[in-house]
Amino acid sequence: MSDPPPLVPMLPESFDGFRLEPDPERQRADVILDRQPLNIVTMAQREQLRAVFEALAADARIRVVVLRAAGEHFSSGGEIAGFLEASPEHVSRLAWNIAAPARCRKPVIAASRGYCFGVGFELACDFRIVSETCLYSLPEQRLGQIPGSGGAARLQKMIGVPRAKDIVMRSRRIPGRQACEWGIATECVADAELEAATDRFVEELRGFPPLAQRTAKKLLNDIEDANLSLAIELEGQAYGRLRCSDDFREGVEAFHQKRQPTFTGR
Repeated sequence: MSDPPPLVPMLPESFDGFRLEPDPERQRADVILDRQPLNIVTMAQREQLRAVFEALAADARIRVVVLRAAGEHFSSGGEIAGFLEASPEHVSRLAWNIAAPARCRKPVIAASRGYCFGVGFELACDFRIVSETCLYSLPEQRLGQIPGSGGAARLQKMIGVPRAKDIVMRSRRIPGRQACEWGIATECVADAELEAATDRFVEELRGFPPLAQRTAKKLLNDIEDANLSLAIELEGQAYGRLRCSDDFREGVEAFHQKRQPTFTGR
């Protein structure tokens, strides 16, 4: 049998401020921010992150993507000088790159400790596991700006307008435990448990049928702004398509036979 195609065939061999660690045996890939000590995100890095998430979406060997960071801080945000050097037209499109995790067909988990500011906060992941040291913040008001990569828009949908104003307009720092209580984070754990909790989360997601996972993610993204009638219609159409899948048949048969299902993604 021939070797599988390379993971990211069109990307450079090195990345600006992060690294990629695919692990096909465990069906996961880790995207690791690594510009210590604060893991500042440059303009070039934003574009490269987009390309990596698009490549991972197309890689059949990968089931789950983890976005994490080296060191004690996830990210203190974007490179300030980069905003002054880029054109207004360029910075107005930054949200497209930062939304790449949301567009990725695979579940994306962000595992964060320490500072998670600005663009580090805005990266649109499906699940957020935080340690008790994590601090979320959108500090742009202190620079005479607003969040520019979708942060304010997504946040008000997640937690409502009053709380979003509290964070955005006051540049408040929200601890990991409070972020979990407010619905920003999925789970908050002790700092020493962050990696183990992330590993458990990955293994849990791997246990679900990949086709159903992809369908659920796309559906939930698609109906975010839909009225109830349209959302129910789209849900029904997706349900009907899955009804014809091999994975659904396998799941039903395994249920009746009281055994673990073997899902193939078809």
